This record gives sequence, C-alpha cells and structure tokens, in this order.
Amino acid sequence: MIHSPYVRKPVSVQRTMGLVLLALVPGIVAHVVFVGAGVLVNLTISTLTAVAAEALMLRLRKRPVGVAVADLSAVVTAWLVTLCFPPIVPWWLTVCAVLVAIVAVKHLYGGLGQNPFNPAMIAYCSMIVAFPALMSQWPPAGQLSFDTQLSLILGGPRDIDGITGATALDALRTGLRSGVQTVDKVLEGSAFGALGGRGWEWVSIGYVAGGLFLLAMRIITWHMPVAFIGVLAAIAGLFWLVDPGHFASPLFHLASGGAMLAAFFIVTDPVSGATTPRGKLLFAGGIALIAWLIRNFGAYPEGIAFGVLLMNMCVPLLDMKTQPRVFGHRHDLEGGGK
Repeated sequence: MIHSPYVRKPVSVQRTMGLVLLALVPGIVAHVVFVGAGVLVNLTISTLTAVAAEALMLRLRKRPVGVAVADLSAVVTAWLVTLCFPPIVPWWLTVCAVLVAIVAVKHLYGGLGQNPFNPAMIAYCSMIVAFPALMSQWPPAGQLSFDTQLSLILGGPRDIDGITGATALDALRTGLRSGVQTVDKVLEGSAFGALGGRGWEWVSIGYVAGGLFLLAMRIITWHMPVAFIGVLAAIAGLFWLVDPGHFASPLFHLASGGAMLAAFFIVTDPVSGATTPRGKLLFAGGIALIAWLIRNFGAYPEGIAFGVLLMNMCVPLLDMKTQPRVFGHRHDLEGGGK
C-alpha cells in the first residue's frame, strides 16, 4: 500500500543534472590523483564551449537563453565528452567534439529531450574516426607532470614515444594479435594494474561510487547498470572459462576502459535510451555485448560508444515491443472479442 502524501515535489532538470555532475566528482578526483590534472583543463574548456554553444543555438532558435543554459544539461554533456577522451588531447579537438554534441546532435534535432542519439557518444565516434592518432594518445598513469599535460593540451610539441603509452585494452589486443603471447603474459606488462589499466581501476571505482549515489537518489534505475555489467561480465566470463589464454577475465573488462563510466552515466541517458523496464534491460545488455565483441574482434580497442549508437537505433522498436500489459486488459479479447 502507498500512503499519503501522494503529491511529490517535481524534479527539475537543473537538480537532476547537478546531481549527475556531483556523482562524476569521485571519478574525476581519482583521475587527477592517478593520471594527472590535465583533465581539469579540458573540463574547463569543454564546459565553456558547451555553455557558449548552448546560448548561441538558443538565441538562433529564438528560445529563452538564461533558463535553458542554467539547467546544466550542456555541462553534463561537456563533462561526459571530456571524460571519454584522452586527458592530453589538444584544446581544439575538445572544442570540436563539444560543438558536435551540442550543435549537431542536440539542437539540430530539436534541443533538450529530442535527440535520438547520445550526444557524447556521437562526439566520441566522430573524433576517433577523424583523428585516430590523437584519440589514441593516453598518458601513462602518474608519469606526466601538470606542466607537460598543459603544454600538450595548448598545442605543444608531441614526442609520442615519450608522452604516451598503450591503454590496457589496446595493449591486450596488440599483444594477443601478435600470435605469440597469452593473456597472462600480456598482463605482466607495465600498462596493467591489479585489475585493469594501472591506475584506471581506481578511476572505475570512483565512477561506481558516483553511480551508487545516483541510484540512492533515484536519478537512475537499476535496470541499465545491472544489465550492462551483468551481460559484460557473463559473456567475458564464458569465453574466459573456455579459453583463458586468449580472452581476458570479467574483472579485467569491468575495470578497464570506460565500462563503469558507461554503466552508470552513459547508457542511462534518459533521452536516447529505452524507457520501458524490459527495454532498458535489452538496451543496456545489447550495448555490453557489442562492446565486448568490438574489444575482442573489432578494429578499435574500446567499443562502448559504437554499441550505444547502434542500440540507440533500436530504441523505438524496443519500446514498442516491451510495453507492459495494461492493467485489466486481456489479450484474448483483442480483435473483436475472439
């Protein structure tokens, strides 16, 4: 039984987005501690770009600027774009990515609540296709000073061998495709920590903490995070048990790349994702399956962004086919009472 009072205070967009930003803070703090503070510079650049682009598009569309900019939705998009990118990408690449997300994906489709695709994932895929070299330059954990990171972000010379290292996913993929190494042998390399990439498992833990906060505040539901994590762990665990020499463990896949960021902050996008309970499970599970397939057999070390966009295309069908039964409605009475 549900007891009074029945009227609840409406949840504003600003409050929701503010809580999402707050939930991202633990992951950002871990990022700064274990990788470097360069990410803060790109977060500042992306935030300013997103707010300016949001205001410009609203003015061009003759919509109220102040209220819409203050709802923080553009800032959330900017932060997600930045946290998916290497922290030492040049400033102009961050600007281009945010403009794609805000202008092309959000406003050209009608603004907040109208975009059929996840803006941050469109921005990521656009940049990794257009600038694959820059998007693959990740700094080794804890080995670049802030001054060096700042110089690289602002356009300084890039000594690739000296400033970058392979991510855990990329190192594993390259090592296995050499044909002479097993998973255990590859994981002995310097790019790996206790669970995933060295230092990055702590960043993942930070995103888990933020995600649990969102669940506790009822900003997101359990369906998508559980489905994403469960399917990714299940498919990785199955192949790991069958052939541990050529497939990494579930813990490695969960602690590496953007798995935890995706589970709680990306696949849970309320606009571009499925809306029914069963649809949410199928949507997030499909993303996890596609991501694992691309990680192991595709051309890119990380496949979450492509999985999100492919499943975004399936959302109308998922919502149509997974509508819950209307209370009191009998299917055997459809079609003229047959």
